[in-house]
Amino acid sequence: MDKRIVITGLGVIASNGTGKDKFWQALQEGTSGIKPVTLFDASKLKSKLAGEISDFNPESILGPKGLRNMDRSTKLALAASKLALDDAGIAQPIPEAETDSYGVSLGSTMGSVWSVSEFDKEALRDGPRSVNPALFANTVINSPASQVSIRFNIQGFNSTMSTGFCSSLDAIYYAATIMDLYGYDVVLAGGVEELCEQTYKGFYKIGHLAGSRTDKEEVNCPFDKRRNGIVLGEGAVMVTLEEAGHAKKRGAKIYAEILGYGTSFDLDSRNIYSPKAKGATKAIAQCLDDSKAVAGEVDFICASANSTLDCDFMETAAIKNVFGAAAKEVPVSAAKSMVGECFSASGGMSLAASVGAIENGFIPPTINYKSPDRRCDLDYVPNSGRKKKVNKCLVNSFSPTGPNSCLMIGRYA
Repeated sequence: MDKRIVITGLGVIASNGTGKDKFWQALQEGTSGIKPVTLFDASKLKSKLAGEISDFNPESILGPKGLRNMDRSTKLALAASKLALDDAGIAQPIPEAETDSYGVSLGSTMGSVWSVSEFDKEALRDGPRSVNPALFANTVINSPASQVSIRFNIQGFNSTMSTGFCSSLDAIYYAATIMDLYGYDVVLAGGVEELCEQTYKGFYKIGHLAGSRTDKEEVNCPFDKRRNGIVLGEGAVMVTLEEAGHAKKRGAKIYAEILGYGTSFDLDSRNIYSPKAKGATKAIAQCLDDSKAVAGEVDFICASANSTLDCDFMETAAIKNVFGAAAKEVPVSAAKSMVGECFSASGGMSLAASVGAIENGFIPPTINYKSPDRRCDLDYVPNSGRKKKVNKCLVNSFSPTGPNSCLMIGRYA
């Protein structure tokens, strides 16, 4: 990119903390947001835990008006966007004179599953004439992004990325690219995913949830030998991206800079992470090359590891492939150990953790690490965080369906 794109605001709605400060504090303290599911009845399932945001109160952030017909994904995205704009010191709604230079880029894949299911259920049960037409908007995947633009009067570009676990990072770098090419000053970018019965039971039935298979413990423990599946999470993370000159002109605080990006589709991944790690290796290598960085300059890797046997091993292999002898020198930590696998929002969660690492000089731990796996032998910052000055951070996001994306952020200077 020719232009320097920086992060000036961060909005986080997570199971272990709402707002960047509470989220960062929870990460530093190793506080997990994993808890028994309350949004629906999971009593008949072997898996009963999730990174559920049990205290989510959108009215406290957005006010009481205009939320009645919105689904959970949209409310999460709106709340995170409001926090990101407030954190950046940007007044809302955006003035008409400036609105065309603002944009929205949001990652979401499963966000409309609950709305589609409930809408169709009512139509099938009581007939199509009985369905509330106001709820139809929630059934389309770009509803959250559209509502963000409507709420805050953002009339520039508006895009939704649906690339599974990679959606957040893809949406963020897409936003940065559009800013570079077309001169946008400010873009809200990130990802959202809600926890719902349909998604949870879908992952359960294919045996992808921790504890769903016979004699397996329901535990969220990335890189640990006991790992046997994901614990689903939910949440939303939005960042305020600005062109550096625009940010400095208005005196904004700059948290970090977008340095580079890498992406690769792995043809060997067919709903399971490929142990050869070809796609992940290419994505990491591309990201370092795009950032003009060498392995020894990376101070922290925020991992994609989600407590599955194949993902955590594949990521370890990919890091070794690219970093070589330096692989064991760089700290690797999985924020998902505290919030679960948040699907499209997972990359955003990892990015938020990485911004906190740069801002606070503290690498969060990988919690629940008890039984080392000889195939996963890097420095995973087990159980307790670590004080360290972080100048450059690599954020990984890998999907079992093939997409692999990496984002490099760094201290702005």
